[in-house]
Amino acid sequence: MKISDGFDARRLRPKGPRNWRLRLGACFAALLAIVGVLLAIAGAASLLGHSPALGELNASPGGAAVLLVIGLLVLWFGVWLWRRCRRRMRQPLSLNIASHLMKKHD
Repeated sequence: MKISDGFDARRLRPKGPRNWRLRLGACFAALLAIVGVLLAIAGAASLLGHSPALGELNASPGGAAVLLVIGLLVLWFGVWLWRRCRRRMRQPLSLNIASHLMKKHD
């Protein structure tokens, strides 16, 4: 196939500014996941009979169970948000050719 003189490959993939919102969102989601893991570990440790890690907050078994559930929910939300941000960051930047002609990377 002959490439004509007027062909410019840069037209196919226009360079736009990178989306820093998604990168900051992924960092925030990773921090949420870390906080969720720490809360879940503190709740589980208190339920297993070790000394309360957060003082009076999880001194009782009911408070420890609530702390464990909240930690698992925060962990789940952090992982979900992180995966969503990473998926949106890895999407192609709107090529101007048909999508079935591109290579499949994911």
